[in-house]
Amino acid sequence: MIYSVPADRGAMRSKDSQFTETLDAMKNVKLQHWLIMLLAVVIGLVMFFCLAPVPNSNDVDEAPPPPPPVVPAEPAATSDQTRAPPPTAPVLPEIPFTDITEEAGIDFVHQNGAAGEMLLPETMGSGAAFFDYDNDGDQDLLLVNATAWPHAPSQSSTATSVLYQNDGHGHFEDVSAAVGLNLNCYGTGVAVGDFDNDGWRDLFIAAVGRDHLFRNNGGEFEEVTTKAGVAGEETAYSSSCGWWDYDNDGDLDLFVCHYIDWSRASDLAQNFSRTGGMRDYGPPLDFGGTFSKLFRNDGAGQFSDVTAAAGIEVRSSTGRPLGKSLGLIPVDVDSDGWLDLIVANDTVRNFLFHNQQDGTFLEIGVRAGIAFDNSGNARGGMGIDAGFLRNDTSLAVTIGDFANEASALFVARRPLLFADEATISGLGAATLLDLTFGTFYFDADLDGRLDILAANGHISSQIERVQTSQTHAQAPQLFWNAGPGAPLEFVPLTAKQCSENFVKPIVGRGAAYADIDGDGDQDVLMTATGARPRLLRNDQQTGHHWLRLKLVGTRTNRDAIGARVDVHVGDTTFTKQVMPTRSYLSQMELPVTFGLGARATIDKVNVHWPGGVEQVVDDPQVDALNVVTQPR
Repeated sequence: MIYSVPADRGAMRSKDSQFTETLDAMKNVKLQHWLIMLLAVVIGLVMFFCLAPVPNSNDVDEAPPPPPPVVPAEPAATSDQTRAPPPTAPVLPEIPFTDITEEAGIDFVHQNGAAGEMLLPETMGSGAAFFDYDNDGDQDLLLVNATAWPHAPSQSSTATSVLYQNDGHGHFEDVSAAVGLNLNCYGTGVAVGDFDNDGWRDLFIAAVGRDHLFRNNGGEFEEVTTKAGVAGEETAYSSSCGWWDYDNDGDLDLFVCHYIDWSRASDLAQNFSRTGGMRDYGPPLDFGGTFSKLFRNDGAGQFSDVTAAAGIEVRSSTGRPLGKSLGLIPVDVDSDGWLDLIVANDTVRNFLFHNQQDGTFLEIGVRAGIAFDNSGNARGGMGIDAGFLRNDTSLAVTIGDFANEASALFVARRPLLFADEATISGLGAATLLDLTFGTFYFDADLDGRLDILAANGHISSQIERVQTSQTHAQAPQLFWNAGPGAPLEFVPLTAKQCSENFVKPIVGRGAAYADIDGDGDQDVLMTATGARPRLLRNDQQTGHHWLRLKLVGTRTNRDAIGARVDVHVGDTTFTKQVMPTRSYLSQMELPVTFGLGARATIDKVNVHWPGGVEQVVDDPQVDALNVVTQPR
């Protein structure tokens, strides 16, 4: 408060008594004003502390992860009366899996050629494919094999890949030699697709060295690699691969991931060891990167290498090949009717190739937020999948990563912009220790929400000696999708829910699913390096309904790879893409399965064929396989 003093002092009383009275009066006024101000401040503080809500742990938002990008916090409650009750823990389902590997007739043993030199391909494993090679309506099984190294003459080199024919009930017979698929090579990945649109699914097998293409001639296979022009270089290290129609011309093109610039000499020169001077398998950090390959289907069984022209060659800041690619998922990221491609890389950033609709791609992984983790670091990416986990328009991409790195869960906030939500979804902490190779989405209990499977296993058989938290063989994981409103979106199930058979440790690598016995739920196979695979029958008894659709293209590629299916039930829309290429080195069955939960009827099914044509499916049958043929 400001007090002004009169400028004309002559106007003041001249007598001392009058001056003294005036001065005392001014002092009293000033004191009264200060007392009033102090009292107002005290009253204000008392009212603030008495009336303001007392904060507790529910009012404090978890600190957002460091950029990029920040997850929006929930608004704080204003009082105990308006604060929402905490979410309740969901009741976990029982989804028992039974190991039927031996019972089903699967006697395959993976040969990795290990002879003491600890060469990196030996620990990376091989994949598998579920597909109907003989058009009898059930899912057969191909297991890719490696072999002995040519420099190790003491080893047997007779190991071959094996094709098992399904009898329709989940029992298998080895028909490899009879159909011409007893291939001996250092095989890694596999791709299934009808590249000549004759109605019979063909096979591409990736390898360390020369790759192989087999045409399916009515149930028997003929190698056409040289004629097709897709063998690749003799020195290449191919990994995952997949068929897709990137140019929407109605035939399937081929993408082949290349891992690292590898040779036996360069591997031995690194002399990697973990403890005590003993040589061990090492990470790919000191190997050079490579360019993956894109082969365009020119028709008549001929392909052209368009890698460079299409913009697939990604270089480092020094101009060298950057990619160390192990997994891929073709998916229409921005719903423009053209397939894009996401590639998981090991120890370098992931790629997102955005389709420019003119035969070329723009690599936008960094811009889209899918290249690095939330701290800006590259991870050891292995297997990959993409889908609509929340039954909305938000595409979610999961990538299995190295030990002590959480798996990624990139969720689209808007087209071409992702945020890693692994931590807040519950997936991050649960996957931190394990080394995940194969991973995919599937609805294990048919409740209408996609769950996540992870096939785990370390690369080093000596890892326990240096990291007590790690083991060579590791338990697979099944993450149940608890849905919105649950404390955690993804809950890791234990042996109590999914059986001891499922969680038994394995040196897991490839992973694939198919309904091998026709009961509507999807069964699982996991491969292991240098060991037997594990075939797990899904024995869930939830009583949930389901819908299976097999699409047949007439104006698009025959297998309808890349088609999108929307199933409408009430206010919910379930969306899936026909895409066998998922996971790590492996292929899933072509039919798509929709879990419906307790819903016994469907309102509408829409098929969006590659190229943009839409078809409404009339009267789809629930709890059955429906074959949908594209109108001519």
